[in-house]
Amino acid sequence: MSEPYIRCALPDDDEELGVLDRATWSPLHAVTPRPQPPYGPFFDERHSPDDHLVAELDRRIVGYVRLAFPTSLACNTHVRQIQGLAVAEEARGRGVGRALIRAAVEEARRRGARRLTLRVLGHNTPARRLYESEGFVVEGVLPEEFLLDGEYVDDVFMGRGL
Repeated sequence: MSEPYIRCALPDDDEELGVLDRATWSPLHAVTPRPQPPYGPFFDERHSPDDHLVAELDRRIVGYVRLAFPTSLACNTHVRQIQGLAVAEEARGRGVGRALIRAAVEEARRRGARRLTLRVLGHNTPARRLYESEGFVVEGVLPEEFLLDGEYVDDVFMGRGL
């Protein structure tokens, strides 16, 4: 079993990342409705290729992590936030998510960040366990922040120093 290869996203990855993003949509982590055609581009004015690291197995994209600023405020530029993480179903259990998280930590550090944060739905136990195993701690909970499929779900804020 090969290790995932992590690299910066390229503009040419747009279509493949869009397909992956739609294929991995799940109420376990999504607060927006399931995407419907016609599909917009994966990269847009808010999310450029520079904001993404991708994971490849056998030269095929099987995951990505979006690393962005949490706000547009100058006083907050020392913080980066994971604003998306996806791993293809067939690549799960092969260390792709963990490799992407570790690469995001290193990339945030390289870009001068002092902290890395993220938000995860309270019922997404697999993601929460992964983040905790990589040094993230719960820093706050917004109880019943989202109503998803008739259930109220907590929004959990996690972070770690770099």
